[in-house]
Amino acid sequence: MRIPSMKLLPAVLGFALAAACGQASALGLLEAYDLALKNDPAFRSAVYANEAGKENRILGRSNLLPNVSANYGSNKAHTVSDYGLGRVNDQHYISRSTVVQVRQPLVNFDAIARYRQGVAQSNYTAAQFESQEQNVILRVAEAYFDALFQADQVALARAERDVYVEQRNVNDKLFKNGEGTRTDMLETQSRLDVAEAALIEAENNMNSALDVLAGIIGGYVDRLDQLRPGFRAEQRDVLGFDAWKDIALRNNPDIQTLQYGVQVATEEIRKQRAGHLPRLDAIATYNKGVSDTTTTINQDIKTHSVGFQVNIPLYAGGAISAATRQAAANKGRAVADLETQINKVLVELRRQYKLTESSVPRINALIKAVDSAELLVKATEQSIKGGVRINLDVLNAQRQLSLARRDLAQARYGYMLAQLRLKAAAGTLARDDVQLIAAYFE
Repeated sequence: MRIPSMKLLPAVLGFALAAACGQASALGLLEAYDLALKNDPAFRSAVYANEAGKENRILGRSNLLPNVSANYGSNKAHTVSDYGLGRVNDQHYISRSTVVQVRQPLVNFDAIARYRQGVAQSNYTAAQFESQEQNVILRVAEAYFDALFQADQVALARAERDVYVEQRNVNDKLFKNGEGTRTDMLETQSRLDVAEAALIEAENNMNSALDVLAGIIGGYVDRLDQLRPGFRAEQRDVLGFDAWKDIALRNNPDIQTLQYGVQVATEEIRKQRAGHLPRLDAIATYNKGVSDTTTTINQDIKTHSVGFQVNIPLYAGGAISAATRQAAANKGRAVADLETQINKVLVELRRQYKLTESSVPRINALIKAVDSAELLVKATEQSIKGGVRINLDVLNAQRQLSLARRDLAQARYGYMLAQLRLKAAAGTLARDDVQLIAAYFE
């Protein structure tokens, strides 16, 4: 058995104590978000992709900077020179060569285009990463609210089942006393069987929702913070849709990503066109040779040179023109993709804006519906005692109450999600927004 180190001992004892006590604190929305930033594999992939994308800027810049190369060669040579008349010169020697060259681009339109393209590619991945940062907030919130909603469904299904169990007991007593009917008993038993099946389904859905949340945060959790009692939606937005639209066009990371994509495509056209343009380099060379040729055996020769080199492309079989046309077509596609994304973002922005606005009166109406349903159940129960109503009436009233509570819970979570999605579409969703939503729970 491996004994934990002293540094790990407090943590090990803490886990052991928590396990022994069998108690675990509820997981809050903000805590779930922080765990997702550390453990969500999709977000970790985005982090690495962003780190890789940052290097495109340096890769592009490298084409404008000096290129330094060096090579060294050493060879064992054997030369036999026959001068005729029996004159033969047989020589064994070591030939060495050392060359250091520095090449600095002076006029290189291809290098300029590659540098600009590298900058655009780095910005492209940075915008993609910003989109993933907002996406992880939405995925955590969606999974968190879905788990809560499914837990509410289980509670409602269990409450409905318990009502039918109690009603069945009442029916049994009434039947034994000769006051009830077998029809009432059968009605209640039928509803009870349906409620039992609904409870099992609700529990399965809740476990599935918790599994989805666990996959994002990197660990299973069985307790979540609950919505504060009496929660009501508030109409806090002082901006109109046009203001949200302007913000989205400036800040939405998905739009920015494709805008940088258009820049990348533009520089690709310039890069391909540069294949027709001359290139001018400054070159400095240092060459040291020892016995480099048969005429310099045992001679140490050093050469320094500084000059310019001009490369003028003449004909490449039409490849440059074809590549340029291809790049131009790809830019046209990038522009079309950008326009499609702008339309998509604005549609989503308007949908979430309308949903946020309509959620406030809808939640207030559903709160009243729940209150009315509770009063209806009580009134129906009293009416049954007075002989005015029958057993089926109270069952229907209980069912109506359960549906009202379910719709209210769903509307509340939908309202909070709409707030987050609205800000995501506008490109302003951040940790502070998660903290604001988390304040609704306890």
